[in-house]
Amino acid sequence: MTRNNKIILSFLLLSSLGAHAQTNPVITSWLQNTTGIKGRHYVSGNYTPINDADSANVQTVLYSTSWSYIRTKGVPAYITGPFLDGNPSITTNQNAIFKFPLTPAKNTGTPTATTLGNIGVFINGVALFDYRDGVSWKNSTSSLAGGPIGGAGDMVWNRDAVVAERAGFDCAKGHPAMGNYHHHQNPSAFKLDLNVISTICNLYDADGLYVIDSTKHAPLIGFAYDGFPIYGAYGYKNADGTGGIVRMKSSYSLRSITTRTTYADGSSVTAGPVVSTAYPLGYFREDYQYTAPTASDYLDDHNGRFCVTPEYPSGTYAYFCTVDTKWNSAYPYVVGPTFYGNVTASKVTAITETVNTYTATTGISNIALAQLGINIFPNPGSDLVAIQFNDMTNEQINIELLDINGKVIQQTNLNQGSTIAYFDTRTLYGGNYLIRIIKGNEQLVRTIAIIK
Repeated sequence: MTRNNKIILSFLLLSSLGAHAQTNPVITSWLQNTTGIKGRHYVSGNYTPINDADSANVQTVLYSTSWSYIRTKGVPAYITGPFLDGNPSITTNQNAIFKFPLTPAKNTGTPTATTLGNIGVFINGVALFDYRDGVSWKNSTSSLAGGPIGGAGDMVWNRDAVVAERAGFDCAKGHPAMGNYHHHQNPSAFKLDLNVISTICNLYDADGLYVIDSTKHAPLIGFAYDGFPIYGAYGYKNADGTGGIVRMKSSYSLRSITTRTTYADGSSVTAGPVVSTAYPLGYFREDYQYTAPTASDYLDDHNGRFCVTPEYPSGTYAYFCTVDTKWNSAYPYVVGPTFYGNVTASKVTAITETVNTYTATTGISNIALAQLGINIFPNPGSDLVAIQFNDMTNEQINIELLDINGKVIQQTNLNQGSTIAYFDTRTLYGGNYLIRIIKGNEQLVRTIAIIK
């Protein structure tokens, strides 16, 4: 082969990789930190967030002909903490590289069970865990053991972290394990659920990765370790993209039992605690039974389905973050208890093949500000004014508070991968003010009243 032919071949290869990068969501969907956003956290008793040294969201995306590599510190742009169940940990730098397949494949053999620890990654580089926390019932001592409690349980009746550890979740429904901040469930703030089951947002206000919107297909918010995408709570009713927008429903339901001596398939097992106030139905994963779906908006036993989505117009298998009618998390929450595909993604220590760097583009730059679903509340306000975005925010948006003459009084930003920004208005006089929202060359101005 001549030198010129080698040059041409290399050019064609790079062009092919570049074209693939522009269309493959496992390369293009990550929230890359291009503005130096840092993490923040609350500590118990301090309602002012503490600024961290670690960069938030994804640092770099690289790709080869077969793989996408995600460099992340595992720190979200939204404020984490505090964790009021005695968890001594805070969100810390994970210095991670995650490797995902560009072409995930269905597992045609025995499904692979989800495990403790990372089973996926959200688009902001934060880890996804499954339902469990490593704690299970120990029949010989009639007590719980394992995980953060210590010791070892029977691993027959396995505790559901979403139910049992609720008191330790922050406003965004996450918490750290030895510094590894993660979500077991839909990463939308507790305060935005239709039925608010945790008051942590009242004490330490923060947000989450996205806002549930029942009128739109949920955004792509992550990828499971088999490489298939994860979406929020709503999707197209029918797999072909028709039927309107509906809530994606779990096909798991609570069993009708009062004692825990058998599994849903009828097999006898080592007994767990009787159903009680202390150990209600749903406290253990084995309290659920699966019923094969008969309607298109119910998910399969992996908590997903093959369907059309905005990012995959030709169709893909996709997982959904399941919630109930009040938007409270519904088992199995995101992925599980088994994967649909071959589990080929992993956390690696180094990249050992030739890769290209993907240059991030702003995913909402072509959406007009007026279409972003912006809510400003309370209006009238007094001590605090919040600006809430209902759409996934893939870029930094500047926000200014002005007096009625147009003088800028305060400035703040809505960071990518977050949903809400605030102005402290305690020191302002009563009257009318303006809020100016700036995205690129666009501006949107709203009026708000401050009452004293």
